[in-house]
Amino acid sequence: MHTLLRFKQEVTDPSNLLSSWFPRLDCCHWTGVKCDNITGRVTHLHLPCHTNQPNLVDIGENDDKSQCLTGELSLTLLELELLSYLNLSNNDFKSIQYISVHSQKCDGMPKGNLSHLCANSTHLLFLDLSYNYDALVPSLQWISRLSSLKYLNLGGIHLHKDIDWLQLATMLPSLVELHLESCQLENIYPYLHYANFTSLQVLNLADNSFISNEFPSWLFNLSSDISHIDLGQNKIHGQLPKTLPNLRSIKSLVLSLNYLKGIIPNWFGQLEQIQELDLSHNYFSGPIPACLGNLSSLIELILESNELNGNLSDNLGQLFNLEILEVSENPLTGIVSERNLFSLTNLKDFSMSSPALSFDFDPKWVPPFQLIGIYLGYLRGKLPAWIFAQSSLKYLYIGHSTVSLEPLDKFWNFATQLQYFSLPNNSINGDISNVLLCSEYVDLSFNNLRGGMPHISSKVVVLILYNNSLSGSISPLLCDKMTDKSNLVFLSLSYNNFSGELTDCWSNLKSLAFISIRHNNLTGNIPHAIGSLFDLRYLYLQGNMLFGEVPFSLKNCKNLRILDLSYNNLYGVIPSWLGQSVKGLQLRSNYFTGNIPTQICQLRSLMTIDFASNKLSGPIPNCLSNITTMLFGYVSTHMIGLILNFPRMIATGGILMLIKGNQLEYPTAMVAIDLSSNNLSGSVPLEMYMLSGLQSLNLSHNQLVGTIPQEIGNMLQLESIDLSRNNFSGEIPESMAALHFLAVLNLSFNKFVGKIPSGTQLGSTNLSYIGNPDLCGLPLSKICPHNEKIHNTEPMGEEHDEVHSWFYMGLGMGFSVGFWGVFGTILFNKRCRHAYFRFVHRMCDHVIKKNIRNLRNC
Repeated sequence: MHTLLRFKQEVTDPSNLLSSWFPRLDCCHWTGVKCDNITGRVTHLHLPCHTNQPNLVDIGENDDKSQCLTGELSLTLLELELLSYLNLSNNDFKSIQYISVHSQKCDGMPKGNLSHLCANSTHLLFLDLSYNYDALVPSLQWISRLSSLKYLNLGGIHLHKDIDWLQLATMLPSLVELHLESCQLENIYPYLHYANFTSLQVLNLADNSFISNEFPSWLFNLSSDISHIDLGQNKIHGQLPKTLPNLRSIKSLVLSLNYLKGIIPNWFGQLEQIQELDLSHNYFSGPIPACLGNLSSLIELILESNELNGNLSDNLGQLFNLEILEVSENPLTGIVSERNLFSLTNLKDFSMSSPALSFDFDPKWVPPFQLIGIYLGYLRGKLPAWIFAQSSLKYLYIGHSTVSLEPLDKFWNFATQLQYFSLPNNSINGDISNVLLCSEYVDLSFNNLRGGMPHISSKVVVLILYNNSLSGSISPLLCDKMTDKSNLVFLSLSYNNFSGELTDCWSNLKSLAFISIRHNNLTGNIPHAIGSLFDLRYLYLQGNMLFGEVPFSLKNCKNLRILDLSYNNLYGVIPSWLGQSVKGLQLRSNYFTGNIPTQICQLRSLMTIDFASNKLSGPIPNCLSNITTMLFGYVSTHMIGLILNFPRMIATGGILMLIKGNQLEYPTAMVAIDLSSNNLSGSVPLEMYMLSGLQSLNLSHNQLVGTIPQEIGNMLQLESIDLSRNNFSGEIPESMAALHFLAVLNLSFNKFVGKIPSGTQLGSTNLSYIGNPDLCGLPLSKICPHNEKIHNTEPMGEEHDEVHSWFYMGLGMGFSVGFWGVFGTILFNKRCRHAYFRFVHRMCDHVIKKNIRNLRNC
């Protein structure tokens, strides 16, 4: 009871999960506590945080853990002598370490009466601390005390790169499952030949930073029966000697999402009991080993997204228990036919794609399996007929293909049974105006579809019709009454030929969170009804012919992350009522007027400000340093898009920015400010140069004045800066040479003076500096005054020139006589020649010895 109460005192419990933990109550009846029926001692402690996964989450955002246990976890709970089960997963602990109240007494002392306190925690069998994402773990030495541990899960915890995780894990001889996925580990010990695991059956090291050019051999030599094994530089081929123990007990090996290279070794064929093998998303090369066909117990074989080549081995057809076969995104060659699949009677998921792979199935073949998911790429000709016989199919992906779906009616009818179907980049033709789409996820992007909007049922959650030839009004989508409540969350209609106005029927689609209708021919005002979409997070209307003011009703969209209204005919003032969630604000190429509102400084999450090519005037606000995401050296890795939890699907967006002279679409939010081509005046506030996380800054084509301060050298993340066509003056600060990521620099057509600082980023082209007549130095041809030879420009007359002529003539004759006098003596007099060279050698020896002594002293 005292140990549990000490744990309660050390942690913060915002949801009062531990409210029943009071001394007056029997601790065996406390929440999460279980005791042995006979001894009454605590054996189980089950306190994971059960966060409610919302239907909608932005990519990169973790679950809301505001109600989870938090604070510093000292693991004093390990002092519970009979504790066998401890689960504190998915909480919000900030650090995890073991600090025993008896540790100081135990160190360096005989056990004596303290043996029960100092001994290993031999009863703990199950330990799960996973997904405490922000926890700092300075050391794992304490796990060596848990000698009976069978299950250890530290997934999602940032383990320090210096932690010798493998050595510590091998000190647990009873370990059956080891989960260290997403721990940011770096060392997989590729040259270690032996690891002392006795009972290991599950090893998950996915999503780390392991880098190795050859497969770690210790994964094969996992046995406690050998005290030492050293295979040296030998390479194992074929069958291993029967006397060599191996990892025959392993059932699950997951090494996906790392940086492992080399061939898949043949010893994988010796993993007799393996059921799951996942090596996906690495850089493995060579053919798929035929020996994998010997793994009769294999249920999941996942090798996708590697560099595997050659033909698909016929031996894989011997895997009669196989349910998941994923080998897509590899440069495989050859022909795939029913010969490769006819024995896989239990197959549920099949994934295969390669540009050099040919699919040649008998049109009359009836497969012996019923698939749930199919992922195929680079198909040619007709869709394999056996796909239409898959009555259990829920997930279908066909991409980068020239496959014909004719007759289209048959395919669209078949698609009504699918929960998820994605057909991107296939050049599919046809009018879909009368097609009914019923799947939760529909992606028909990058095809040649034409006609008007298809009909969609209330089941559709994600609809992607990006980059087709669709035309007409989008009103049928918005205004058609559905029998059931719409579930549409993600709508992408960009790069089509839709026309007409954005009608006022948006209230029928209250669930919308992502709207992208960029680059169409839409006209009219932005309707006020869009403000009724309270969960709207991303609104892209770029590249249309919309006019009018930005509706004030958008203030109701408290969760708005990206607002992109660029390249329209909008006017009025910049909105000052945006919510705190805004990360990107893009209003480029419109007719906005007035000053830049200081309210944008209150948007602390703002990462992109693009107000270029408007009619803004006045000064740049001096409060930009309040935007914390730009201030603290934040380099953007925030993917733009949503995670949808019905089922769990990812739908991504993007952000279009004119940076480095090109309009590029970034998958992440760019940390950038573009105020170019306006009528801004005054000097740039010093606070602007405090934005050390800024990646791109464009203030060109304005009326700005003043100098560039030395503080610009603090903007270490800058990749592009354009201050051209303003009235800046003064010298270019030397600190700009410290901007090592700078790829684009334009200071042209200003009033800068002095020498251009040296630095590879600053001297690449003279176009960066033209129009500044008082600048000098490379890369300009104008030489700075202190590099020029100083000449006396006063006229000295002909007499002075004649004296100088005679002086230089005499100097040359004197040098010639002296040179030949000395050199001739050395050349023709043997004794003089030998003496000269001995002198030279002695001087060289002296200099060399002196330099060696200096090096030794250093």
